[in-house]
Amino acid sequence: MERLPLGVARIDSILQGGAPPGSTLLVAGESGAGAREFAHTAAVMNALSEADPELFDLYYGDLPSRSMVPPEIHYVSFTADGDEIAREMGHTMDEDIVEAAVEEIQFRDLSPEYFQLSPIPREWYMGEARTIEDLGKAEGTDDVLGALGDYLNENAAGNLVVLDSITDLVGAMGDDVEWNDITTLIRGLTKASHNWDGLIILLVNRDTLSRTEFGQLMDAAEGTFEFSWESGGSQRARTMIVRQFRGVLSQLEAENIVRFETEIHEGGFDVSDVRKIR
Repeated sequence: MERLPLGVARIDSILQGGAPPGSTLLVAGESGAGAREFAHTAAVMNALSEADPELFDLYYGDLPSRSMVPPEIHYVSFTADGDEIAREMGHTMDEDIVEAAVEEIQFRDLSPEYFQLSPIPREWYMGEARTIEDLGKAEGTDDVLGALGDYLNENAAGNLVVLDSITDLVGAMGDDVEWNDITTLIRGLTKASHNWDGLIILLVNRDTLSRTEFGQLMDAAEGTFEFSWESGGSQRARTMIVRQFRGVLSQLEAENIVRFETEIHEGGFDVSDVRKIR
């Protein structure tokens, strides 16, 4: 079976090419621990393979034999547009990489749908001046879940989609929505992804979730990578734990857990060491 690369060479090698088509991957972490950088690197490196093969070879190297780069890369955000995301990517990655890659990334900004029922002045997220009388629901805009569903139905099949972030989506749902509705949504997305045969990366801020809520999200998704800070003496190190990935790491799941020591450099997120914990 062909695999969709995650954009991190060592991880893709361990996964025999990347993630199986049809996967949903929960990427969850403490603030600054590397989850967001992982999602950025996945989008940028997959896009870079088409945008600038020489740069891709320099920072990634040769694709594993089973890897198949998806034809389209989509980055969906509830609170930021493409320019903002590109600037954020440029804070940690080489500007030449980001400039080349963003030409091949399709950004979808759901800010209008996300903020439409909030008291936030619309000029803050619509990019144009509005009056105080204009704070109601924007004419012609869909609700955020409807807009997200329409976009995924049109663009997810066979492609890589980064969804930034589930944490923001939880905030947009309001007090009338139960937490079980969120997990049901992720379960539905996981089921749909099996038909789409692409890869969906779901970014989550671990700090905002209880252990029970995080466990329910894990159960709803296909795989979970958890990012955290590890302290040793006077130094802190970023680590990534593979909590689950059904059908991918069966030989390591038997040992329960795999911990990656990670780093972030001009090529984005990377792995510096692998440790098995028995």
